[in-house]
Amino acid sequence: MKKKEVLKSIIVEFHSRNLPFVIDRKIDLPSNSNKIISVIGVRRSGKTYLLFKTMQNLINSGVDKKRCIYINFEDERIDLTKEDLNLIFQAYTELYSDIDLKDTYLFFDEIQNINGWEKFIRRIYDTITKNIFITGSNSKLLGNEIATSLRGRTIKYEVSPLTFKEFIKFKGFDFEFNIDIYNAKKKIKLINLFKEFLIYGGFPEIPSMNKELKTLALQEYFNVMIYRDIVERYSIREPFILKYFIKRVAENITSTLSVNKIYNELKSQGIKISKNTLYDYLDYMETSFLVGLIKKHHSSVLKSELAEKKVYFVDNGLLNAIRSFNKTNFGALLENLIWHELKAEYNNIIFFKGKKECDFIVDNKIAIQVCYEFSSDLTKKREIEGLMECCQYFSLKEGFIVTFDDEEEISKENIDIHIIPAYRFIDFNSIFNYM
Repeated sequence: MKKKEVLKSIIVEFHSRNLPFVIDRKIDLPSNSNKIISVIGVRRSGKTYLLFKTMQNLINSGVDKKRCIYINFEDERIDLTKEDLNLIFQAYTELYSDIDLKDTYLFFDEIQNINGWEKFIRRIYDTITKNIFITGSNSKLLGNEIATSLRGRTIKYEVSPLTFKEFIKFKGFDFEFNIDIYNAKKKIKLINLFKEFLIYGGFPEIPSMNKELKTLALQEYFNVMIYRDIVERYSIREPFILKYFIKRVAENITSTLSVNKIYNELKSQGIKISKNTLYDYLDYMETSFLVGLIKKHHSSVLKSELAEKKVYFVDNGLLNAIRSFNKTNFGALLENLIWHELKAEYNNIIFFKGKKECDFIVDNKIAIQVCYEFSSDLTKKREIEGLMECCQYFSLKEGFIVTFDDEEEISKENIDIHIIPAYRFIDFNSIFNYM
């Protein structure tokens, strides 16, 4: 079948089927901004459903669905080059000759699969329609091309797996944190859901799956991310080394990452790979949204950039699918979860390391330690000393120690320390009223 005929089939199929039901999330896309709306984020995080929600909003406002052109560039039927992209409009015009292209809304999913897409988008923005929505699963690829070719024409949104508040919404659980935390029955339900979220994370499809399918689905997500977003995109010749590297990074979450140590491990096993290649692998992981890095605080910006960094995974479920956890190392899962929650709300997240260490500093004014259990004297001493050193350095009068289920108030050397369960802490708006 000719390419134009395939496109006609795809366009008509989309117009003939109902849009799926979409549960509202925190992000809303503007529908008439006169800007190119670019949506980036890890695979399976809900980018496509955000496009569907935007289309439904348009339809609800009176826009004919036929004015929406949705193309998923990962559809196996699509075999287009940048020279073929105009066929989309030719196919559409032949189908709907009575609709002016300037009145259409374009939704192009995973458009980075087409080399040279950015020049096409810029041209249609300048000559055809301002109503353009694009998604991509690679921050550097999409970001660099937007920066160079679409400067001033775009607004960028990042979509991540669900936060805990979104997760309980997907589970159909209505919980008002400032009221229901005092309802014993609802609090027990909340804690049980938090346990599920801690282990299986927040990819939007996962909450509704049977337990026995969750890990299998997450492992499949992981494999697709590796092979589609890294191996194929960057032409990795030895994917088994990449997979080993990723698993070693997973074992180092919440700790400062030493690429040199992993390099020496590989070298000792007779595996030849350059240290620079491993740094490239880490960069690929970050730009594919598989991991996030946070910097160590330093008064010098340059030294902060060059200093050791801590690494976190985009989602606890994904992490749990490739690394074994038990109660002895649930602290790493909890810290990874808190990073994910903070990242959804704040941009400036770093860690502090002096004589002791503090896990997170938010906007240089909120100090946070994370530990799963706050029961042993040794744990209390370590966590309190690290938090206090950080608070004193930043001249803070209070800080937080986030646990699984311990709660306490401590005052020491004029610093108020709030020990608080994670399922309460993530209600940031009420918790940071302490500040």
